[in-house]
Amino acid sequence: MVHPHQHSHSPKTYNRAFLIGTSLNIGFVLVEAWFGTISHSLALIADAGHNLSDVLGLLLAWAASYLVQRPPDRKYTYGLRRSSILAALLNAILLLLAMGGIAWEAIRRLSDPSPVAGGTVIWVAGIGVVINTITALLFMSGQERDLNIRGAFLHMAADALVSVGVVFAGIAILQTGWLWLDPVISLIVVVVIVFGTWNLFREALELILDGVPKQIEPIAVRTFLDELPGVSRVHDLHIWAMSTTETALTAHLVMPEGCVSDRFLTDTSASLQTYFGIDHSTLQIETGHPDYPCHLESESHV
Repeated sequence: MVHPHQHSHSPKTYNRAFLIGTSLNIGFVLVEAWFGTISHSLALIADAGHNLSDVLGLLLAWAASYLVQRPPDRKYTYGLRRSSILAALLNAILLLLAMGGIAWEAIRRLSDPSPVAGGTVIWVAGIGVVINTITALLFMSGQERDLNIRGAFLHMAADALVSVGVVFAGIAILQTGWLWLDPVISLIVVVVIVFGTWNLFREALELILDGVPKQIEPIAVRTFLDELPGVSRVHDLHIWAMSTTETALTAHLVMPEGCVSDRFLTDTSASLQTYFGIDHSTLQIETGHPDYPCHLESESHV
């Protein structure tokens, strides 16, 4: 069995972004709790509790971002790369639960509208818009290629959107006196956020169950391997995510004449990384001798 490996460069770290984002959000939670107390606003106090989930979400993503950089050891031979997938899944669950709490409160207020604490709520929510937007922007560059960073980004972008809704609802209510605007706008925001978060949840769940990452077409990978010179067939092909940024592959290549050189293995591994973004490839070469069939061939489904 031959194991050619191509390792990508160390992923970009977001320690500075996590430090700034976490500090800003802890400060905002304290501000909300303080003004909620002195203005007797249950809404602000409740939102301070909700924003604590943002801090937890950021800490989860930050911890995972650190853990994926730990080197492999005897027990964890791939290191702790998968922690980034787990953090993305937990972040999605936290966000869905938070949206469920907001939706529940909004529905309750539709049947029993309660006064909004006027200007205080609006300007505190305005601060929330600024802080959550700044924090989301810190993660914007990495959210397309790292599911863990996307979880942090969505968490903060979602809260920025919620705060925008609170500001507009508060202004409209002060102008019209329509208390029902607050829960209605909240429900609209919840629907928008849940739609985006559900995609994050589904993708993270697929990766943690060893599904093929969505950016990779397994049939295209099989076709590429099938068409390599000297390969008569491919079986036992598996593609899975090692982390939110790294993908692994194992495959058995049947080559009746045997592997011609180490260059073939190195070039194949490099091509898998270049064309498909597969960082860790393990290739087993077989000659297909009828007296020594591979018992794993029947398990291949790609």
